[in-house]
Order: sequence, then structure tokens, then C-alpha cells
Amino acid sequence: MTHHFVIRWLAAMSAAACFVPALAQERIYRCGNEYTNDAELAKSRGCKPMDGGNITIIQGTVPQASRPVAASSPRPATSQPTARSSGERVDSSEQRARDSDARAILTAELRKAQERLAQAQKAYANGAPEKEGIEGRNHQRYLDRVAELKASVARAESDVAGIQRELTRLGGAPAAAGSAAK
Repeated sequence: MTHHFVIRWLAAMSAAACFVPALAQERIYRCGNEYTNDAELAKSRGCKPMDGGNITIIQGTVPQASRPVAASSPRPATSQPTARSSGERVDSSEQRARDSDARAILTAELRKAQERLAQAQKAYANGAPEKEGIEGRNHQRYLDRVAELKASVARAESDVAGIQRELTRLGGAPAAAGSAAK
């Protein structure tokens, strides 16, 4: 009885194995940066078949400018501000408020960048920081740390300068805030 059971089980498994390829993904073709599973389209465009594992493709979003607009659908009247396209102008008071917010954010970022610069300069100690731990015996490790500290100071100075340029562009006064770190 067990012998017949094993034979039936093997027959059922081999029959099921015949149907597994039907569950497999269709053949995928690569056409440059695009992929398709339409064999006729792939043949007409000279696409190459993809070999290997399954491919998961997530449909991207359509840019707003290229979306079709329904001319017959009336716009609902709302009191909320609507999203503006790139061609519309912003009210001057709204723009002043945006600029003011941007200046406040940049000023806060400038203060943080200046604090990071001051910490980096303190750690760098004009190129002669105190040796730490094994650096007394391993001079190259000390030189590597000094080089990292120097690069950190240069990055912090660059950050401060960039934020100051943005503040100047927005009409802020970076000179008064910039002198606090020196």
C-alpha cells in the first residue's frame, strides 16, 4: 500500500511540475532604458530579451505639465489656495512672507554652521592638536587625524560661506551673523 502511495504522490508531483512554467513571468525585453513584454513591439524595435531573474517594474508618475486637462469639467469653488503652475505669479505679500521664512531658516542654519566651524577650528588647533592615545607612538595616525581635522574645517568654512551667499541673495545681512564665529 505504501508503495502505491509513493507512486501516486510522485505522479501528482510530476504533473504539478508541468504546470509551474505556466505561472512563470512572461519574457521581458529591454529596449534601451525601457522594458516591455510585448514580443511584437520588441521585435520591431530591435529589443534584446532579458535573461535571469524576474523583474519588478513600478510605474512612475506622470509629470503635471503633460497630464491632459478635462475642458468640460468645471472647477469647484474653494477658499483654499490652489497649487500654482510655474508660469503663474505669486502675490507680493505672499512672496515677502516666503522670503522672510527662508531668511529665518537660513539664519538658523548659519548659526549652526558657525558653531560647527568653531568646534572644528578648536579641534584642529591651528594644525597642532594634542596627540591622543596611540598617536604618541604612531606619528602617521596623528598626521592622518590632523588631515581629517583640516578637511573638516575647510568643509565647515565652505558651509558658512555658502549660507552667507544665500542670505546675501535673499537680501539678508550675513555679515553681522557671520562675525560671531570668528
